[in-house]
Amino acid sequence: MKYFLIFFISTLFFTSLYADNLEIFQFDDKELENLKVRKIRGAKSLTTYSLGKNDKGNYLKAEVENGGSGLGKEFLVDLNKTPILNITWKVEKDLSGLDEKSKKGHDFAARFFVVKKTGLTPLSNKAINYVFSSNEETGVSWASPYTKSSVDYVLSSTKANLNEWVTVKTDVKKDYKKLHNLDVDILDGVAIMADTDQSKKKSISYFQNIYFSAN
Repeated sequence: MKYFLIFFISTLFFTSLYADNLEIFQFDDKELENLKVRKIRGAKSLTTYSLGKNDKGNYLKAEVENGGSGLGKEFLVDLNKTPILNITWKVEKDLSGLDEKSKKGHDFAARFFVVKKTGLTPLSNKAINYVFSSNEETGVSWASPYTKSSVDYVLSSTKANLNEWVTVKTDVKKDYKKLHNLDVDILDGVAIMADTDQSKKKSISYFQNIYFSAN
């Protein structure tokens, strides 16, 4: 089950709410050691996360077969000042042939969650699951088959960009209004995940330069 996405936050990081660009992950050894890995319940194995570097800087590689786990942190983001999420990512080996809108096909080679606390319990939190889809077109969204508190939103697709670095951006404040009908000022947490626990397949993906900006 994938309910952990609602409350999957490990370490509190207070950030400057006035920075022009708000960097989320450093993708270095120290950070990777401190981030808590959270396994998907029932998954046979963990996602293997490793570090690399190219001419654009540090990146995180995520490789998983018949399993899944994520990396997350509490991270305060003022969406009135920096509402735009920027992600550079790549899927080298995708998960084509799945019905990603169903429980049995709800696997993604690359995901990035944003979380807003909206109540007293973790299950009341509202999440947007930005995905690099292997089967759907960019711009498509749907309610998670596991919980109505999370919406899946396709930012990239291997149907257009397989094994290619892609840089995308989206207005998270507007997305919360559109997908959850919520006016969100402060975002509370983020998480990276790659999972294949439903399909039992293998995926390989990469994450780089994840930050929030004013525009």
